[in-house]
Amino acid sequence: MSEEALKELGAHIEMKRPDCVLAWEISYGELNIDVTPANITGFIEFLRTDGNCRFSSLVDITAVDYPERAKRFDVVYHFLSMYQNQRVRLRVAIREDEMLPSIVTIHPSANWFEREVFDMFGVIFSGHPDMRRLLTDYGFRGYPLRKDFPTTGYTEVRYDEVRKRVVYEPVSLVQEYRQFDFMSPWEGAEYILPGDEKKQEAK
Repeated sequence: MSEEALKELGAHIEMKRPDCVLAWEISYGELNIDVTPANITGFIEFLRTDGNCRFSSLVDITAVDYPERAKRFDVVYHFLSMYQNQRVRLRVAIREDEMLPSIVTIHPSANWFEREVFDMFGVIFSGHPDMRRLLTDYGFRGYPLRKDFPTTGYTEVRYDEVRKRVVYEPVSLVQEYRQFDFMSPWEGAEYILPGDEKKQEAK
C-alpha cells in the first residue's frame, strides 16, 4: 500500500476519533497509532465497522516492557483489513498497576492473545472471561518477558525418583555460573587460525 494512502487513512482515523488518537506515524510502510487506554474498546469497534477502515481481523496482541518509564508497558495490537488490503498497529501505554479493557466481545480471537500477555507480562485485561495463565505452569511465579525477570527463573522443576513425583525447588546457581569473561572462544586454541601468523611476524 502506498504511503500516501496510509497518510490519508491516518488523517481519517484521527479526524473521526480525536478522543482516542494521541498521535500517529508511518514507519516501515505501516501505520502506527498511539491510543488512549480509556476508550480502547470503542476505538477498536470503530476500526472494525468504519467503511474506510474495516479492520475485521485481529492478527496479534503483544506487549513491550520499558521498566524505566512511569507507563511501563506498551500493549500492541495488530489488525488487518482484507477488504482494503491494509494493516494498522495500535500502541497503548499503561502503568504496571493499570488494567486494560478486554476486547473479546469485539474480537473473540483476543481471548488467548490477552491471556498470553497476562502470563508473560502481568498485564490484566478487565472483563476477560477467563483471565488465567496460558503458557506457564500452575503456581508459576513472576512474568517471564519482563526485563527484570531473572534468566534462570525462581524455581526448578524436576522429577524426583525417590519421591516418585515432580518437585519444585528454588533455583540456586553458584556464583561462578553468573560470571562471564567474554573472551574469544578461539583464545588459547592450540592451532593457528588464518591470519594469526601475521601477528606473530609483526612481533
